[in-house]
Amino acid sequence: MTLQELKKVPERGPFEDIGDFDSLIILPTKELHDSGYRAMEFIAVNNGVPLCRLSGYSDALHIEGMLGSGMLGPGLLPKQIKDTSQWTIDCLAKSGLLRLFCRHQKLVAGDDQSSSKFTLPQLVGN
Repeated sequence: MTLQELKKVPERGPFEDIGDFDSLIILPTKELHDSGYRAMEFIAVNNGVPLCRLSGYSDALHIEGMLGSGMLGPGLLPKQIKDTSQWTIDCLAKSGLLRLFCRHQKLVAGDDQSSSKFTLPQLVGN
């Protein structure tokens, strides 16, 4: 799909349950969020077919929820779960490029020739 076609995907209705989907398309916008990063819009996709634009813009996409807490919400993680990945994607203000980072971890790059593989250092074998 072209960018123009993606922008025409209908927005999800209020409280509409769209069920599970297998991927997201991230559309950076030119709007700046209060955080100083660009806002992004998200399109839910299932089996290669765009379902809808998810309502609202955000300056960050928190993978596994805010602070890695999944659907529980921030501050509601059981105390025994201390080391969450907290993967986040944001959109750089000047360039509009996406940045993937992990709040409390560093990344290690694999040596793959035809694809890119990144992992957290504690998951790399010794």
